[in-house]
Amino acid sequence: MDESRAVASEDVSELIGDRVFSALETSPAGLTQHEAESRQATGGKNLIEAAKRRSPVLAFLSNFTHLMAILLWAAGIIAFLAGMPELGVAVWLVNVINGCFSFWQEARASKATEALKKMLPAYASVVRDGTEQKILAEDLVVGDVMLLAEGDKISADARVVRASDLQVDQSTLTGESSPARKSADAVLEKDLTRAETPNLVFAGTSVSEGNGRVVVTSIGMDTEFGKIAHLTQSMEDVQSPLQKQLDRLTKQVTLFALAMGAVFFLLDVLFVHNGLATSFIFALGMIVAFIPEGLLPTVTLSLAMAVQRMSRRNALVKKLSSVEALGSTSVICTDKTGTLTQNEMTVNHLWTVSREYEVTGVGYAPTGELTSEGRTWSASDDEDLRLLVVGGALCSNARLLVPEKEGGRYAVLGDPTEACLLTACRKAGIDPAAQEKETPRVRELPFESRRKRMTTVHQLSEPIDGARRVAYVKGAPNEVVRLSERIRRNGSSVEMSDEERQAIMDANDRYAREGLRVLALAYRPLSPDDPSVPSAISDYAPDTIERHLTFVGLLIMQDPPRPEVAAAVAECRRASIRVVMITGDYGLTAVSIARKIGIVQGADPRVISGLELEKMDDAELREALMDEVVFARMAPEQKLRVVSMLQAMGDIVAVTGDGVNDAPALKKADIGVAMGITGTDVAKEAADMILTDDNFASIVHAIEEGRAVYANIRKFMMYILNSNVPEAVPSAVYLLSAGVVPLPLTTMQILTIDLGTDMMPALGLGCEPPEADVMGRPPRDPHESLLNRRVVARAFLWYGLLGAAASLAAYFFAQLQGGWRPGMTLFGVGADLDPAYVRATTMALAAIVFSQIGEVWNCRTETDSVFSVGLFSNRQINLGIVFEVFLVVLLSVVPPLREIFHTSPLAPLDYAFLCLLPPVILLMEELRKAIVRKRHNQMRRPATSRAEGR
Repeated sequence: MDESRAVASEDVSELIGDRVFSALETSPAGLTQHEAESRQATGGKNLIEAAKRRSPVLAFLSNFTHLMAILLWAAGIIAFLAGMPELGVAVWLVNVINGCFSFWQEARASKATEALKKMLPAYASVVRDGTEQKILAEDLVVGDVMLLAEGDKISADARVVRASDLQVDQSTLTGESSPARKSADAVLEKDLTRAETPNLVFAGTSVSEGNGRVVVTSIGMDTEFGKIAHLTQSMEDVQSPLQKQLDRLTKQVTLFALAMGAVFFLLDVLFVHNGLATSFIFALGMIVAFIPEGLLPTVTLSLAMAVQRMSRRNALVKKLSSVEALGSTSVICTDKTGTLTQNEMTVNHLWTVSREYEVTGVGYAPTGELTSEGRTWSASDDEDLRLLVVGGALCSNARLLVPEKEGGRYAVLGDPTEACLLTACRKAGIDPAAQEKETPRVRELPFESRRKRMTTVHQLSEPIDGARRVAYVKGAPNEVVRLSERIRRNGSSVEMSDEERQAIMDANDRYAREGLRVLALAYRPLSPDDPSVPSAISDYAPDTIERHLTFVGLLIMQDPPRPEVAAAVAECRRASIRVVMITGDYGLTAVSIARKIGIVQGADPRVISGLELEKMDDAELREALMDEVVFARMAPEQKLRVVSMLQAMGDIVAVTGDGVNDAPALKKADIGVAMGITGTDVAKEAADMILTDDNFASIVHAIEEGRAVYANIRKFMMYILNSNVPEAVPSAVYLLSAGVVPLPLTTMQILTIDLGTDMMPALGLGCEPPEADVMGRPPRDPHESLLNRRVVARAFLWYGLLGAAASLAAYFFAQLQGGWRPGMTLFGVGADLDPAYVRATTMALAAIVFSQIGEVWNCRTETDSVFSVGLFSNRQINLGIVFEVFLVVLLSVVPPLREIFHTSPLAPLDYAFLCLLPPVILLMEELRKAIVRKRHNQMRRPATSRAEGR
């Protein structure tokens, strides 16, 4: 690492005073301008560097060079060689549309680096040559003395050398909403993560309160922010399970089409005795016919429709392939704050020595009440309760902003932990703003990590314990109790007994074990008659004011779980999806939330902190992931490691996140899920899906939709592929009859089925709603082939043969009506076409289309009767059927189209014959399904009988 860009902040954090400046080769007066320019010349600018990107031209061309695209280009060339330019143009047009659509999708892909840049401020306040200056943030160098004030964004990693109630919002790095308090004291503790080190601040974070002076330790890519940017840039996009399946399917289709082309070439030479050139052209045409040109457009459009449906369920999907990948998800790695919880600290209990109160309502809205001993309480009912809620509200610097719109969320200015004390005060029946006017603050002793408490002094209109001035002390219970000599009991201040002191600590321990945050409140009446109280307010200091305290009570709070999350986690368990919590919060709090919502159910789940994870090798981590585990206090690279290990174990992993710290894991995950409300731009750009409501339950809905999409893709694939058999069998009949039976279908007519009549009903199958038990099944094996044996058997050996029989029956029906003319061999070209023969091929084409009407109904269910879901309940399928029938009529009556596709008008008798095909095929399939259901029931019945016998 270049020393001009960074120094070891761990070492600097241990230093005090002037040693910090010496280590960074600077001074309290800052760098000279000459020294700053010299350091920038060697260390570079304070910038997030962008990774080298592929040129737009190469990115565009790559969408036309994958295996399926090459296959379609070759098919177009074959069509031109076979003398069918219309076919070639049609196939190439399919390729162009798919390629352009894919490029458009890629153009919307990850822009995480640009988003990271936007989060860094444009200017920074520094001290150079002994004077305060405002410079471009990119001109900061190591050793610069930077000035921080409330509201500032921090431009580089730095060591604090002076702090006045300095609090920094580090949520972009840690994911936790509570501001971190910063001090200039040396830190000697070894078990702190970098984000927890109280004398370090980081680029990309912001000052939420107070002010300070810091010395820059790292800039650019050497900051924590830059390291995250590097991790994000280094993540390579991985193929979704569907993309892998389509690649595999393309190879299978290619081999199958080539093999069938070779078979038809040999049959034409051996049986029809055509010349090699003629047979070769015929074989090339059949290869084109066996390529499912409509597959990619149908999959793409089906996924796009699923994206629209998911958007209505608060899930915005950026990549179409991610829709299906959701259906394969086996593990969800989720953060805690804002996703599982509401990201609104809430006081849920109040404790005094006399009684314990439960506080209802969640969030910052003052909706709720205080209950105890079977009744509702207000501050006017209990003087100790009044003192507790008023003291907590006054000893706070936070502010709540009432939402402008009805039903909106309250906004917080300051520490969320302090903001919820204002809400608790209002629930007790007291307006904090009015109370502040009545008892104005005259002095504040800010919170310090060393003291672990904060004190505010107020002038009173009504005396407390005979004094017109009071100090409220709020902080860690053990510290406040240690300084308390008296306790508030039944409206009076009395000596604190050892039993009461123990009762306080027992209550604190009980709440802490439940993962709740506990603050203690005490007060001290500042009487002018007390010689230990300084006469001048300016002389008030911690060592003179924070003693001889009277303990009031405990304020217990928590960021509550979202009410619908527990049901969503239970649904994940039912669907055999594991949920793993990875949070920046402390382990006790994380386990408490995980237990409440059902993520962990064992008596003693394992908690692994970031520091523990650093010491674990891959084998130990793999073993830990086999059991119930919660990961706490995680750094970005550690979260990334957990996700990578789960993927190495064969899981399909979805990851949630909202901060910059989550970006690498979001990019690495099979499905990255960012929060739409609280999420940073970086997280949203790195993710594949954005939740508009920040709700974990929406992920489960999206997974349900993803599972349905895969099932529907398999349904319409079966539907598309089953037309290959009726397309091939008539040609096989022509060959095996040595040309006695004229060719029933031309290649252009076959393409009409593949690109025209197949697609609209297939899209209707893609709109089928999720089946009732879709979330009762385990995740789909990502290695399972789209074309398994069951699909192939039904598509080719059942539906395909039914369609082939219908097509040949219609062909011979027309041939016999028009007069049989054996010996014709026709490839769909030429001007002297026999009208009777053209009518017969039109009938063969129409019969396949009408057969597909029955088959699209059949494909809607696997074993259940289609009548159980409603024959006409799918509107898109109904429209698709109307479209394909209209297309057949159009091709047979419009002269220009008849010339291109070699069709002719059909007679009323022909249409009567065609209308018989859908119900016949539907009823035959219904019979098969009934037999299958009966067989399944017979297989289950003996098993049930044996179980009853036992």
